[in-house]
Amino acid sequence: MVDNTDPFWPQPDSELDIITEDEITTVRREVEEALENESLTSAAGKIQDYLEDIQNVELNIAITGESGSGKSTFINAFRGLDDEAKDSAATGVVETTMEMKDYPHPKHPNVKLWDLPGVGTPNFKPEDYLQKVEFDRYDFFIIISSERFRANDVLLAKEIQKIKKKFYFVRSKIDATMDAEKRRKKNFNQDETLERIRQNCIKGLEDQDLGCPKVFLISSFELHLYDFPDLEETMEKELPAHKRQTLLMSIPNLTLEINQRKKEALLSRVWRSALKSGLAATVPIPGLSFAADVKILTDEIYKYYHAFGLDDESLQNLAERMDVTEKELKSVIKSPLLSEVKHDLILKMLTKAAGGGLMIAEYWASTIPVIGSMAAGALSFGTTHYMLKSCLNELSEDAKNVLMKPLKADNE
Repeated sequence: MVDNTDPFWPQPDSELDIITEDEITTVRREVEEALENESLTSAAGKIQDYLEDIQNVELNIAITGESGSGKSTFINAFRGLDDEAKDSAATGVVETTMEMKDYPHPKHPNVKLWDLPGVGTPNFKPEDYLQKVEFDRYDFFIIISSERFRANDVLLAKEIQKIKKKFYFVRSKIDATMDAEKRRKKNFNQDETLERIRQNCIKGLEDQDLGCPKVFLISSFELHLYDFPDLEETMEKELPAHKRQTLLMSIPNLTLEINQRKKEALLSRVWRSALKSGLAATVPIPGLSFAADVKILTDEIYKYYHAFGLDDESLQNLAERMDVTEKELKSVIKSPLLSEVKHDLILKMLTKAAGGGLMIAEYWASTIPVIGSMAAGALSFGTTHYMLKSCLNELSEDAKNVLMKPLKADNE
């Protein structure tokens, strides 16, 4: 029987905005059944399977549009790469996409962006386009145009509607349009210009009998500006629950809003990892729990480190986008995890957090059958939960300071 008041398990509406009550109840039931009918090792295995299922969720995003619309540059920017980086999608002023090509995310290989040939190209006629690109493979479609959306774009959208999948219209190269408008008009107003372009795109789609379309204005060279954060949040909300976190973790950490939502999503994972640590501690093998804790903490903090874009590659890309130096961004990072997530550093942090006493108590408790094992599990759960939550808060605050640095530099 699952006791919903048991403080050992997380409670809905506390720190688990992304996790549903049904999910919590299901995992609890499986673990408790394993504890009652099988073994501690089996219960720990249930948690491990659950964590791996979450980690291995696949997400396939289809990107399509006419030649020159900026598909490939968008794919690269989404994956945190520039157009000349290794493994970037080929770009050019002529059609460079002649067949379907998948581009795995460099840090999240289970997320793939698929560069699809434009509708109406010689080998991909509108009438059989979806069948040829294997439409069942994709979670949703992004239809990109650098000008107005044309008849083939609308035809594709209507076909996607028929198969009950989501699609999103992206008006690309908006930065170039804004630059041209500034040169053309003395009384240039950016907000009014953006709204006029948006409404013009929407009207063009409505005139072709596509009701209530939403259009996102995006610059692949300046993803943090314009509508990309709104696009990401919309896609995330419309995905099945088990795929939302996968999308969120894969996008660059570009805005304070994205940074906060990543923090909340990662917070929802803390109890899972802490529970895994607690169950490992109940196995009566002295020293096993401590080794498991170091491994769990290292693996999870490594995910935080990259999710918040605090690795060198992400900081370099952000510095180029924000027109500041990488050194300036690093100057506001206080975490000792800046250089690298290493076992010995985690070991020192764990020792400091536990004050030594908790680890000694956990070690001796693990040698006592049944009662000692449960006590060791509680100690390990509490220590791991505290450590992960502290490191998450620390790294998310560093990421926030990194995002704020360019704004402060402009005012200095």
